[in-house]
Amino acid sequence: MKTTLQTNIVETFKNLSEIHSKFSETALNTVPFEGSWTAGQTTQHILKASSGYAALFLGKTEKTNREPDLYIKDLKALFLNYDIKMESPDFLLPEIIDYDKEKQTLELLNREADLLTLSAIHDLTLTCLDFQLPGFENFTILEWISFTLIHTERHTHQLNEIYEIVNKV
Repeated sequence: MKTTLQTNIVETFKNLSEIHSKFSETALNTVPFEGSWTAGQTTQHILKASSGYAALFLGKTEKTNREPDLYIKDLKALFLNYDIKMESPDFLLPEIIDYDKEKQTLELLNREADLLTLSAIHDLTLTCLDFQLPGFENFTILEWISFTLIHTERHTHQLNEIYEIVNKV
């Protein structure tokens, strides 16, 4: 389970880093169309959404009395449905500023390293009790890390679309 999860972490962040690296500093901060986030804002949203796991995993947990990956299928069905427009909770909204590409690149590398470490040192089957995604029961550590990977995959898709728009001549 841990090896597969770590492979998924590496692959997800590789895909994200590849598209992020294609943006020039200017394109990273260009609004592709009215009402859209810039690539920099989208990346910042990913960084915010994939943080805080160390504290969550060290918080209150309990032994899980169900399959530890039960909600992953539901998360994929929801977050990888690109026809659904979702609203971010306020605490995950990116600031409306120009973002530094190099700083974000380093933060992405750090986030990947953090997730790899957390997945290696924690019992992935424990259920976390300190935070709950609206509409779901409490997640296991495996489901939380999987959530961040699925959420990142959704926004990597969005970054690819933004790239195509801002680089049209």
